[in-house]
Amino acid sequence: MEKCNGWTNYATWRVNLEVFDQLGLGDFWGYADAIPENVNVYDLSIQLKDYADDLIVENSADGLARDYARAFLNDVNWYEIASAMVKNEMVQS
Repeated sequence: MEKCNGWTNYATWRVNLEVFDQLGLGDFWGYADAIPENVNVYDLSIQLKDYADDLIVENSADGLARDYARAFLNDVNWYEIASAMVKNEMVQS
């Protein structure tokens, strides 16, 4: 896969830009008062993936479009997005 704008791939860059760019740790369950250095990045990455999947389920009907959207999410590097979110919080602290 080819990198895109410094991210692992196009899917990771696009999902981060369109879904998570304006969100921070405090927008996710259990992270409202989290100290960024203590965040389990893997656990956060699972929550980010679930959040994006929920958006698809809430905003699309069953069928081909939903299947394609979920297939696109399979290419996302969730750990990379979670790591970037934690690093951004550390810079802002």
